[in-house]
Amino acid sequence: MIRYALRCIVAHEFEAWFSSSDGFDEQVAKGLVECPMCGSTAVSKAIMAPAVRTKSASTQGAETLAEAQRAVAEAMFRLRQHVEKTHDYVGDTFANEARDIHEGLAPDRPIYGEATPEEVKGLVEDGVPVAALPVFKPAAEMEPKAPLPLPGAPVSVDKKLN
Repeated sequence: MIRYALRCIVAHEFEAWFSSSDGFDEQVAKGLVECPMCGSTAVSKAIMAPAVRTKSASTQGAETLAEAQRAVAEAMFRLRQHVEKTHDYVGDTFANEARDIHEGLAPDRPIYGEATPEEVKGLVEDGVPVAALPVFKPAAEMEPKAPLPLPGAPVSVDKKLN
């Protein structure tokens, strides 16, 4: 696997993994690589410094990865708290309420609630702006877990199902 730093025609930068350099070229030629921000398929490789790992660097990388995971969990928790404080909770009527607001049939206001995958798909198809709200505990309340392995690191799998 190889990771490339990519840039779209509008200069959005992002990263993606490919099976090989040829795999990247083939996917770009078929229009399968698109910018996650604007959807453009005019994508090229960006300049990227190679990652050279030493034994101590791989240990440090695991610690850095764990710190990053905690930071992401904390940010998602704060996002959820913000939404719960500043938006109206509409429960399982979310899909109908969001559609009514979008069509001007209900007062424009920020809302959150529950919707089935089918309801969300219908909203997206109809152009109603929706996003999933993450459910996270603050990092301090989370059980300590091992960080995700670094790419290329050996992984052990427990095959017991509990």
